[in-house]
Amino acid sequence: MSSLTDLFANNELWARRCSARDPGFFTRLQAQQAPRYLWIGCSDSRVPANEIVGLAPGEMFVHRNVANVVVHTDLNCLSVLQYAVDALAVAHVIVTGHYGCGGVRAVCDGARLGLIDNWLRHVDDVRQRHRDQLSGLDSDAAARRLCELNVIEQARHVCETTIVRDAWLRGQALEVHGWIYGLADGRLHDLGFAATRQDDVAGVYDRSIAALWAEGAMR
Repeated sequence: MSSLTDLFANNELWARRCSARDPGFFTRLQAQQAPRYLWIGCSDSRVPANEIVGLAPGEMFVHRNVANVVVHTDLNCLSVLQYAVDALAVAHVIVTGHYGCGGVRAVCDGARLGLIDNWLRHVDDVRQRHRDQLSGLDSDAAARRLCELNVIEQARHVCETTIVRDAWLRGQALEVHGWIYGLADGRLHDLGFAATRQDDVAGVYDRSIAALWAEGAMR
């Protein structure tokens, strides 16, 4: 119970600091939500989306799930995407994974965790797609590479949704990106996936995947 009391105390202190720093902050925040970005990231508590890109509340729309997966049957994710694109008219959708992802590691290790194993089958599909190349890496390198590959695959999935395709068809300015975050240094890394129209997607996907393996060959 004391830990929950601490949370309320922390919240009161945070609210006071925000108001002291900017007296009109909460008034503006409740009046309008106009983020330019949708962040699709992992649920991992070590990856706070707004903080690591230095944005305040109201400046980024966020969806998070285990291993930052985008599945065409996930109505939760698709509803967030549709609202962000159609209602908020975000300019960027950013799929962001992170090194050291527990879900990706579980797939690499073949761990059995319960119900979540069904969700992680989507990540295992990515592993299977690239299994020949991954088999040549040691376990830690393979896990890092699968974190990267999973981001690129999920960014491609975003581009393949009817939501994004329809936005591009009507000429809406919208860019889909694939990034990854390093827990060890707090830095974001661009994985080279950046699509602005449907005709871009296949080429962007191929180039970003090829660049990953070329990078690995140079190490």
